[in-house]
Amino acid sequence: MADVFSKEKRSEVMSKIRSKNTKAELLAFKYLRKRRIYFQKHYKHAPGSPDIALPRKKKAVFIDGDFWHGKTIDQVIRRRGPDDHWTKKILRNMERDQEQMTTLQEREWKILRIWEHDILRKRTQHETLVKIEEFLTIDAGTEK
Repeated sequence: MADVFSKEKRSEVMSKIRSKNTKAELLAFKYLRKRRIYFQKHYKHAPGSPDIALPRKKKAVFIDGDFWHGKTIDQVIRRRGPDDHWTKKILRNMERDQEQMTTLQEREWKILRIWEHDILRKRTQHETLVKIEEFLTIDAGTEK
């Protein structure tokens, strides 16, 4: 499928998409701060730089963008084809996510992955934020 933008314009549009402090992340940060849950943002000392981390408890939360982390990969492949630049980029992102999860698990980190739409969508927002809160606050020894 041909792009509606020139290469230069597409590059400009894509460059404006932020990888840190997205709307979903900001909502999660605000929710956790209101509940006095202290955490590290974009923790650089762990593979994948978790969006939310509790290093001492070895807990990491990733808030994955739907497009960039492959939630809609089937649609992307169907629309753009398997050899398209963006399809390959997203597939590589998915591979890298899996590699980073494996490395964290080998280092005995507990991981929670959340899709951005689950935080942004009003219908699932509260439930998802509570899920993050519980993941961060419940100790491994007391989990069911």
